[in-house]
Amino acid sequence: MSNSASLEGYLHFEGFDNFQRDAFDKKQIRAGMRRAGRLIVQRAQMNLALGKGQDGYPVNRSGATLQSIAFKVSRSGFLVKIAPRKTAAMAEFYPAYLHYGVKSGRRLGKLAPGKGKGKSNRRAAGVRAAALAERAAGEWRIKPRDNYMADALQDSSADVQSILSAAFAAALG
Repeated sequence: MSNSASLEGYLHFEGFDNFQRDAFDKKQIRAGMRRAGRLIVQRAQMNLALGKGQDGYPVNRSGATLQSIAFKVSRSGFLVKIAPRKTAAMAEFYPAYLHYGVKSGRRLGKLAPGKGKGKSNRRAAGVRAAALAERAAGEWRIKPRDNYMADALQDSSADVQSILSAAFAAALG
């Protein structure tokens, strides 16, 4: 799994691209999107709960991450977004830390007065680049974890396509 921003969690199906959005009954489309969203949320929660730290997934200790996974249908009704959301039980939004990881060491800050060169208190040539390279090559404090939501979408893409195809077909007639 890659931890970069990509379209790994995106699903597009063909067959209804030639129609205008006004041709569809939005209630039927939104209902199909809600069904697909619920399916993916349940599958992602199952991946996270049964993964138990294996397969690169985070460990489920308190269940806050599990309960934070939710879906939202867009205002137009033609898109559903599944993502963890910050809940009241979370002090910080830590699913982002779990997905992207955290490197060891602190960020470079300003130099203490009198520690740099010249009147503007600058670092010597190459010192900043060396410090950044050392931090980048260092250990992970929190290793990046796999995207259990994208995996849930991949696992159930055939089910989602059948749900949405049926919803779009019903919305046309």
